[in-house]
Amino acid sequence: MEKLTEHAIELSSYGIVVTFLDSDGNAVAPRTVTWSLTDQAGTVINSRKDVSITNPTSIETIVLSGDDLQIITAGSRQEARKVIIEGTYDDSTLGNDIPFRQEIQFVVDNITEAVTPSA
Repeated sequence: MEKLTEHAIELSSYGIVVTFLDSDGNAVAPRTVTWSLTDQAGTVINSRKDVSITNPTSIETIVLSGDDLQIITAGSRQEARKVIIEGTYDDSTLGNDIPFRQEIQFVVDNITEAVTPSA
Protein backbone atom coordinates (compact mmCIF):
# COMPACT_ATOMS: atom_id res chain seq x y z
CA MET A 1 0.00 0.00 0.00
CA GLU A 2 1.23 3.45 -0.89
CA LYS A 3 0.08 6.65 0.83
CA LEU A 4 0.36 9.85 -1.17
CA THR A 5 1.37 12.94 0.81
CA GLU A 6 -0.15 15.53 -1.55
CA HIS A 7 -3.83 16.03 -0.81
CA ALA A 8 -6.53 16.42 -3.45
CA ILE A 9 -8.92 19.39 -3.30
CA GLU A 10 -12.64 18.64 -3.35
CA LEU A 11 -14.22 18.83 -6.85
CA SER A 12 -10.87 19.77 -8.41
CA SER A 13 -8.48 17.55 -10.41
CA TYR A 14 -5.85 15.13 -9.12
CA GLY A 15 -3.42 12.89 -10.99
CA ILE A 16 -2.02 9.65 -9.64
CA VAL A 17 1.06 8.41 -11.48
CA VAL A 18 1.49 4.64 -11.48
CA THR A 19 4.69 2.88 -12.57
CA PHE A 20 4.50 -0.83 -13.35
CA LEU A 21 7.54 -3.02 -12.61
CA ASP A 22 8.30 -6.69 -13.14
CA SER A 23 9.74 -9.01 -10.48
CA ASP A 24 13.27 -7.78 -11.32
CA GLY A 25 12.28 -4.12 -10.84
CA ASN A 26 12.30 -3.31 -14.55
CA ALA A 27 9.57 -1.16 -16.12
CA VAL A 28 6.94 -3.29 -17.84
CA ALA A 29 3.78 -2.51 -19.79
CA PRO A 30 0.95 -4.56 -18.29
CA ARG A 31 -1.26 -6.71 -20.50
CA THR A 32 -4.39 -5.57 -18.65
CA VAL A 33 -5.10 -2.83 -16.08
CA THR A 34 -8.25 -1.72 -14.28
CA TRP A 35 -8.70 0.67 -11.37
CA SER A 36 -11.42 1.41 -8.85
CA LEU A 37 -11.98 4.41 -6.55
CA THR A 38 -13.37 3.79 -3.07
CA ASP A 39 -13.63 5.32 0.37
CA GLN A 40 -11.82 3.64 3.28
CA ALA A 41 -14.74 1.26 3.84
CA GLY A 42 -14.61 0.05 0.23
CA THR A 43 -17.68 1.92 -1.02
CA VAL A 44 -17.23 2.78 -4.70
CA ILE A 45 -17.08 6.52 -5.40
CA ASN A 46 -18.73 8.04 -8.52
CA SER A 47 -19.29 4.62 -10.16
CA ARG A 48 -15.51 4.28 -10.64
CA LYS A 49 -15.31 0.47 -10.51
CA ASP A 50 -13.06 -1.59 -12.77
CA VAL A 51 -12.22 1.33 -15.08
CA SER A 52 -10.09 -0.12 -17.87
CA ILE A 53 -6.87 1.45 -19.14
CA THR A 54 -6.61 0.55 -22.81
CA ASN A 55 -3.17 -0.13 -24.29
CA PRO A 56 -1.37 0.43 -20.97
CA THR A 57 2.26 1.52 -20.85
CA SER A 58 4.80 1.14 -18.05
CA ILE A 59 3.79 4.56 -16.64
CA GLU A 60 0.15 5.66 -16.49
CA THR A 61 -1.59 8.63 -14.90
CA ILE A 62 -5.03 8.11 -13.40
CA VAL A 63 -6.83 11.45 -13.52
CA LEU A 64 -9.56 12.05 -10.93
CA SER A 65 -11.76 15.14 -11.09
CA GLY A 66 -15.10 16.64 -10.16
CA ASP A 67 -17.39 14.14 -8.44
CA ASP A 68 -14.48 11.68 -8.05
CA LEU A 69 -13.21 14.11 -5.40
CA GLN A 70 -16.51 15.06 -3.79
CA ILE A 71 -16.71 15.12 0.01
CA ILE A 72 -19.47 12.64 0.89
CA THR A 73 -19.98 13.31 4.61
CA ALA A 74 -21.51 16.76 5.21
CA GLY A 75 -19.26 18.97 7.32
CA SER A 76 -16.23 16.73 6.89
CA ARG A 77 -12.91 18.57 6.58
CA GLN A 78 -11.13 15.63 4.96
CA GLU A 79 -11.95 12.22 3.58
CA ALA A 80 -9.62 9.35 2.75
CA ARG A 81 -9.84 7.62 -0.61
CA LYS A 82 -8.25 4.53 -2.16
CA VAL A 83 -7.45 3.65 -5.73
CA ILE A 84 -7.18 -0.10 -6.25
CA ILE A 85 -5.20 -1.07 -9.36
CA GLU A 86 -5.37 -4.61 -10.72
CA GLY A 87 -4.18 -6.36 -13.83
CA THR A 88 -1.81 -8.83 -15.42
CA TYR A 89 1.65 -8.66 -16.98
CA ASP A 90 4.22 -10.95 -18.56
CA ASP A 91 7.35 -11.56 -16.47
CA SER A 92 10.58 -13.09 -17.79
CA THR A 93 11.07 -14.97 -14.50
CA LEU A 94 7.55 -15.77 -13.28
CA GLY A 95 5.78 -16.40 -16.60
CA ASN A 96 2.88 -14.89 -18.52
CA ASP A 97 -0.38 -13.37 -17.28
CA ILE A 98 0.98 -12.77 -13.77
CA PRO A 99 -1.67 -10.99 -11.66
CA PHE A 100 -0.90 -7.86 -9.65
CA ARG A 101 -2.88 -5.69 -7.24
CA GLN A 102 -1.88 -2.35 -5.72
CA GLU A 103 -3.59 0.08 -3.34
CA ILE A 104 -2.87 3.80 -3.30
CA GLN A 105 -4.35 5.96 -0.53
CA PHE A 106 -4.80 9.73 -0.56
CA VAL A 107 -6.80 12.44 1.20
CA VAL A 108 -9.38 14.85 -0.21
CA ASP A 109 -9.54 18.25 1.52
CA ASN A 110 -12.77 20.20 1.79
CA ILE A 111 -11.34 23.70 1.43
CA THR A 112 -14.65 25.33 2.39
CA GLU A 113 -14.62 23.53 5.75
CA ALA A 114 -10.84 23.64 6.20
CA VAL A 115 -10.55 27.41 5.93
CA THR A 116 -11.61 29.18 9.13
CA PRO A 117 -12.12 32.96 8.81
CA SER A 118 -10.26 35.05 11.35
CA ALA A 119 -12.35 36.78 14.00
